Amino acid sequence: MWFTGDVDAHGGGRSLGNRLNWLRAGVLGANDGIVSVAGIVIGVAGATADRSTILVSGVAGLVAGAFSMAGGEYTSVSTQRDTEATLVEAERRELREDPAGAEDELAENLERRGLSEGTAREAARELSDGDPLRAHARVEYGLDPDDLTNPWHAALSSFVSFTCGALLPLLAITLLPEGVRVWGCAAAVVAALALTGYTSATLGGAARGPAMLRVMGVGAATMVVTYAVGSAFDIAA
Repeated sequence: MWFTGDVDAHGGGRSLGNRLNWLRAGVLGANDGIVSVAGIVIGVAGATADRSTILVSGVAGLVAGAFSMAGGEYTSVSTQRDTEATLVEAERRELREDPAGAEDELAENLERRGLSEGTAREAARELSDGDPLRAHARVEYGLDPDDLTNPWHAALSSFVSFTCGALLPLLAITLLPEGVRVWGCAAAVVAALALTGYTSATLGGAARGPAMLRVMGVGAATMVVTYAVGSAFDIAA
């Protein structure tokens, strides 16, 4: 049963990959929250110095953005889960209607992974004698029938990460004194974006410097543009 352990290891590797993907998604969600709400509050600050107006605008942006992110993630991942469930059901039907053919297909998949024909046949037979649906789903699709992607987890992760990121510019611009409000918030945002860029690049195994510069540049450009727009609609505090 040596290959069963390999399949379990494969499943464990997929689980680790999923955790890293969710972590990356969380970092990117926080990044979106930082940039989106920073753009809103900096833009409003360009139009008025009234703290209450800036705060209300920022809170509205935070709530709308968090629900939008969560809803979009829920919809997207629900579609992914439906696809996974369809694949698992098709495999279950194949195992019920043509178990011999399903075993042949499993053996062919194992051969394509580098096993010899004889070893692949033996491994496919042993796997099919245990939990055939799990074995077929893992080898052929990289899925665990009992652990399909959860859209609610994805939605909650996006909601929380966006909210956490959005709180930074919101708190910075409302707590800092008027004279340094905009520049202080901008500095805090750029520093936070440097951290999210570094983290996402590290998790993805990419070069950290370019990733940090890209995300910092996008954030800075967003704040410059929204401040300019807000200033064009200057209203008395």
